[in-house]
Amino acid sequence: MRARILVATLAAVASIGFSTVAPAQLLADKVLVNGKIVTVDMAFAIREAIAIAGDRILATGTSEAMRKLAKPDAQVVDLGGRTVIPGLTDSHMHAVRAALTYSIEVNWTGLRSLNEGLAKIREAAAKAKPGQWIIVAGGWRDSQFSEGRKPTQAELIAAAPDHPVFVQHLYDWLILTPKGLDALGIKTESDLPRGGKLVMTGEGKPTGEILGGALVYSILFERLPRPTFVQEIEGTKQFFRELNRLGLTGLVDPAGVSVFPVNYRPINTLWRDKQLTMRVSYFISSQNRGKELEDYKNLLQLVPSNFGDDMLRFGGIGEIVTWGAWTNNDISPEVKKQLSDVLNWAADNRVNMQIHWNPNQTIRHLIDIVEDIGKRTSVRELRWWVNHLHDATEENLKKLRDLGISWSVQDSLYFSADQYKKIFGVEISRFSPPIVTAWKLGLHVAGGTDAHRVSSYNPFVALQWYLDGKAIDGKTITGEDERPTREQALRMYTINSVWLVHQEDRRGSLEPGKYADLAVLTKDYLSVPIGEIASTESVLTMVGGKAVYAAGPFTAMEGK
Repeated sequence: MRARILVATLAAVASIGFSTVAPAQLLADKVLVNGKIVTVDMAFAIREAIAIAGDRILATGTSEAMRKLAKPDAQVVDLGGRTVIPGLTDSHMHAVRAALTYSIEVNWTGLRSLNEGLAKIREAAAKAKPGQWIIVAGGWRDSQFSEGRKPTQAELIAAAPDHPVFVQHLYDWLILTPKGLDALGIKTESDLPRGGKLVMTGEGKPTGEILGGALVYSILFERLPRPTFVQEIEGTKQFFRELNRLGLTGLVDPAGVSVFPVNYRPINTLWRDKQLTMRVSYFISSQNRGKELEDYKNLLQLVPSNFGDDMLRFGGIGEIVTWGAWTNNDISPEVKKQLSDVLNWAADNRVNMQIHWNPNQTIRHLIDIVEDIGKRTSVRELRWWVNHLHDATEENLKKLRDLGISWSVQDSLYFSADQYKKIFGVEISRFSPPIVTAWKLGLHVAGGTDAHRVSSYNPFVALQWYLDGKAIDGKTITGEDERPTREQALRMYTINSVWLVHQEDRRGSLEPGKYADLAVLTKDYLSVPIGEIASTESVLTMVGGKAVYAAGPFTAMEGK
């Protein structure tokens, strides 16, 4: 405690440029100078330099003052005027699942044309073993392509004639080549999971297209050959480095569909071997419909909420708390009772919870349950939160606030705004999601993507969408009244996200005593035209003062 007080004192002195003499153990190992340090502290202060001692921030201030805090052999890095932000934290990314297969997938995230996508499939096919699957597992939208359409089966056959091909479009469309259909044993619609529809030609032959939803595609995906454990480890490393490239240093994994205990082996292995480059807070969703409460009671006996360290920490239950309430469209008394039983148990056992909830029209059922719980115990300190809920009304946001429930907003509407508009109409679309309304009400709002199958994992795509409201097709969907400021949006993706998992005292802003988790950007987030934010990347990403990604003039720093 005395050391923390001394650090804070040094920071206060250094921030106004006065020199000071510090004990050797409190001198900086690394000093980043001549930059624009966006601290995201309470005052949203902007500094010129930052001093790092070990894995923590020692101080921020002028370049001259920070140099005076450096050890004789400290590394001094000239930022060349670049902007530095706290490492970003995605409050809702299916990263554990995505990472498992990342090394064996073809990634269409951010591509501008279908021709580019087909070229990547040809490239993958040329490298693959005979008969090996070519997989695109989502994260793209046809409207992002200059051609404005999805691939045809004929195009996929031409790109990979000797391979089964699986290409998924968000959670609303899937196409398989004939070799893919044969490999999965799909000849008629009866061979699909319940709810799946096999699209046929006029002559009664399969086009390869399969319509359905998240559960249908998840079940089909699970039928594909699984990567080896070595490939899962490598995929996790590659995926996390890709996230580091985009300035991410932390994430909250909400589990979800088809995420089983065995799927956590790779991330646990990397954590044990001290090779993680992301701070991960993970949750669990029971995969046993009707036996969710039994599952949670068993699993949480050995792993209570917040068990772990600051690199890998178990959060709690969700986002699928119970399968009956998953889609949230029709909450029967039986479904509500089951959800109530689980949430009452979670409250009594002080278990953290986050829940998938899409439609505002049924959120009253969740509110009813938590209000009943509140008659005997508060869940406010547990920091439960709701994911999605894009069409939330002001009335229901107030109720969530009063109950101490927070809101995590994803950018999935960036990809599916046209479909959303058809379902909910123009007026509701203009105010979805009501981020500014929530801020004004004092509701805690965090940011994220819901990647990687239904959206891109790029945080700067989400940040740009929060700010300009323009969907991937270029049309403005969100009205100006619900677009946050740059400061608010950045807080959503930093301090507000880590607050959900009770870590705001250790990360989320660039303040003395906190972890030195930061990203040096290619563009100034605070001043670049909003339309250019999505193309921002990091050239230097640090987790605990260690460079986990470095490019350009900082390349030699990686791993140090």
